[in-house]
Amino acid sequence: MEVATGVVKHVLLGKFKDDVSPEKIEELIKDWANLVNVIEPMKDFHWGTDVSMENKNEGFTHIFVSSFESTEGIAEYLYHPAHVEYGKKSLPFVEKFVVFDYKPTIFKQ
Repeated sequence: MEVATGVVKHVLLGKFKDDVSPEKIEELIKDWANLVNVIEPMKDFHWGTDVSMENKNEGFTHIFVSSFESTEGIAEYLYHPAHVEYGKKSLPFVEKFVVFDYKPTIFKQ
């Protein structure tokens, strides 16, 4: 197995509060996705909702994945004024979340 050099994935599993409208959720996601255009180390942003039939999501409903060139890039992202402001704006609508950062490992036979 080979650990990728440089690339780091930033994964957030989240659940919005039950009283948050779909329109508000869409607005929050669009604003988060726009951070790619503002914060240089953030290379991409993907998101989705749980479609698993296993029912093992622990109540989390959304996943958000961003790619960065390095762990230092994630640190820059976390403390960037645009991300800090986004957090202040979005966190009141979030019931719970968990974050996991990792360097992808490629399996080679």
